Amino acid sequence: MTIKSRKELPDGIHIDLGGPAGNAFNLMAISKDIARQLGKDFEPIQKEMMSGDYDNLLLVMEREFGSFVTLYR
Repeated sequence: MTIKSRKELPDGIHIDLGGPAGNAFNLMAISKDIARQLGKDFEPIQKEMMSGDYDNLLLVMEREFGSFVTLYR
């Protein structure tokens, strides 16, 4: 998993995990939107995101959408 510092932000979607955008519900909503845009079925991704804790959600999000989203603390 790649969680960058604020100083290393490339172009794209940036999410501060310490702020309100970093809550699990928002991360899943963003993931759902990206999946829809890519034509991916979000249901199995969502199921895997919800199968563990917050760190698991971040791992799944990074694996599935890491090239579109940068997470930072």
